Amino acid sequence: MSRSSYGGQAVIEGVMMRGKKKMAVAVRRTPEEIVLKLQDVHSVTERFRVLKTPLIRGFVALIESLVMGIKTLTYSANQVVEGEGEGETITPLEMGLSVAFAFAAGIGLFFLLPVGLAHLLKAYVSGPFLQNLLEGLFRVLIFLLYVVAISLMKDIQRVFEYHGAEHKTIHTYEAGQDLIVENARKYSTLHPRCGTSFLLFVMVISILVFSFLGETNLGTRLLSRVLLLPIVAGVSYEFLKLTGKYQHLAVMRFLSAPGLWLQKLTTREPDDSQLEVAICALQKVLEVEEGEFFIGKEICPALHLVVEEDCWR
Repeated sequence: MSRSSYGGQAVIEGVMMRGKKKMAVAVRRTPEEIVLKLQDVHSVTERFRVLKTPLIRGFVALIESLVMGIKTLTYSANQVVEGEGEGETITPLEMGLSVAFAFAAGIGLFFLLPVGLAHLLKAYVSGPFLQNLLEGLFRVLIFLLYVVAISLMKDIQRVFEYHGAEHKTIHTYEAGQDLIVENARKYSTLHPRCGTSFLLFVMVISILVFSFLGETNLGTRLLSRVLLLPIVAGVSYEFLKLTGKYQHLAVMRFLSAPGLWLQKLTTREPDDSQLEVAICALQKVLEVEEGEFFIGKEICPALHLVVEEDCWR
């Protein structure tokens, strides 16, 4: 039986898993309690088929993932606050503004700053090709330094452990194994379809895309990096799907390798309690989407599980 492709995202003390029609986010609210929320998935590509066109669909998927990320992060943060019994909950607007600021800061840090640094060295490195190559090298270096820096933060390390739990759980499902902690433990925390690999592809592919612009002034270069970002994201998305689908080919494994190496910084080995949370999320999505194939599999045994369907607070 062929298996559908599922993906996910680590959140605060939890994991979100997404299928074609449903998504579920599971959060460990207390050591003894997991709260799980089930939600319909509605993509704008279902209403406007043209948005499923290759290259276009990648940028659409990125935007939809950001919106979904705001919802799941807000939900998970609030569940943790409620579980601790202290502090004020975060509103979707507050989380949305935080993500929007982070997105804008990311564009400035990873796209505009490299342009400025390369421009400062224009007297030593001239010509559009070398300038663009230098800019790309700065972009990759800044990105790597950023990942290393955040990986040293204790709170982020906790999220990275849930990131590893997400990957192990998806590997278990893709291998046709029962979704239990004992099976998930043995799989890798690295996965070829990870968003970390996507971001690295964005950094590298941007060098190629921006090379077509030729000689431009500083203002045009800065503006073009923002305007061409959808194209870069679209190409990177197709590349990620291609390498993820054909992992049986040596050339695809070779192209995926740098992204997998980088994931060693953005994932950590999870404990059993974190694997339980990731398994809860994926089991619930499979229960709804796969129907009879998963009838009889107990969802999160021996835990107090609260399931809230089709509503976001």
